[in-house]
Amino acid sequence: MIGPIVTAPWILARCAQGAIAVAAVADVFRATAYRTRAAHPTAANQDTSGTTSMVFGYLMLAAVVLFLVWFDQSRHNAQVISGDAGLATGAWPVVAWFVPFVNLVLPRRFVLDVLRASAGGRPGRDEILVNVWWGVWIAHALLATVGQQAAPTSLPLLLLGEVLMIAAGILVIRLIQRVTTLQGTPHPAPPSPAPLSHR
Repeated sequence: MIGPIVTAPWILARCAQGAIAVAAVADVFRATAYRTRAAHPTAANQDTSGTTSMVFGYLMLAAVVLFLVWFDQSRHNAQVISGDAGLATGAWPVVAWFVPFVNLVLPRRFVLDVLRASAGGRPGRDEILVNVWWGVWIAHALLATVGQQAAPTSLPLLLLGEVLMIAAGILVIRLIQRVTTLQGTPHPAPPSPAPLSHR
C-alpha cells in the first residue's frame, strides 16, 4: 500500500544548492582579501577586504535562509512520510542552528532524523554523508576562527580552511539532493497503531 504523497521541495532545493555554491566560492575571495589585508594593511587592501567580506556576508545569509527554508519544508514532508509524531516540530529545529554550543550537536541530529524519515525509517549509507558533512563543516568553522586570530597571514591555514569550506559546500549540496530525491519517491504507508485489546 502506497503511503501519503508529498511534494518534494525541488525549487527550494535548487535555490539552496545554488546559493551555497556561490557562497562557498565567495568565501575564497573573502579569505584571500583578509589575508592580504593582514599581511599588508594598506587603505586599499582594507577597502577590498571590507567589500569582499560584506558581499560574502550577504551571500552566506541568503544561503543560510534558503537552506533553512528547504530544511523546514523537508522536515514537514518527512513527518508526513513517516507518520512519526515524535519527529521534532515547531521552531526549535530551526532555532537550534543559532544557539551557541547547541548548534554544534543538535542540528546534525535533526538532519539525520529527517533523512531517516524520508527514507521510510530505513538506516543506510546516506547517514555517512551527514556525519562527514557535519565533521567537515565543524572543522572549517573551528579552523577559520582559530586561524584568523592566531595566524591570519598563514597560507597553509588559508588553503586548508578553504578546502574544508568547499568540501562542506559540496557535501551539503549532495545531502540536499539526496533528501529531496527520497521525498519524491513513493513510500509504503506508515504502520497503523496497534488496536487496543478489550478484555
